[in-house]
Amino acid sequence: MARDDAMARARAASGRGRAGLAARARALPAPVLAGLLAAVTSGTPSTLVALVRGEDVLDGARAAGAMVLPRETRTVPLLAAAMPVHLALSVGWAVVLDRALPRGREVPGGVAGGLLIAALDLGVVGRRLPAIRSLPQPRQWADHVAYGLTVGAVLARLRAP
Repeated sequence: MARDDAMARARAASGRGRAGLAARARALPAPVLAGLLAAVTSGTPSTLVALVRGEDVLDGARAAGAMVLPRETRTVPLLAAAMPVHLALSVGWAVVLDRALPRGREVPGGVAGGLLIAALDLGVVGRRLPAIRSLPQPRQWADHVAYGLTVGAVLARLRAP
């Protein structure tokens, strides 16, 4: 028991473990943290629908990878290409939303921002990319709303007094 307590204290002191992770996350600039968290949650709507329908949950990730590797068809290279693109776009848009969203209106503003981003991503850019165009569009719009909602909620929490 004493050994377990000593190990827990050592992990906390070294910055590892839950407490250390939370402290490191709080050290990130607000839009970076919001973007990273939203990058994780934004695919939830399309993933849940795909799971319920027995469809491939990786279609969206492969489509994102195809933006970088348009001739690639193998899943692993497409997923590897998608990850930095997804993270960069998620953090980049979070920086824009952080600057645009008024205090006290982060959540509804984030949802509206997610819809505007969807209009640009899906309606303008995605129309030119077959892999994006082939995705079920309502699910993609829902993913963008989830992204904006997450960014707005995280910013609201971090901006609160």
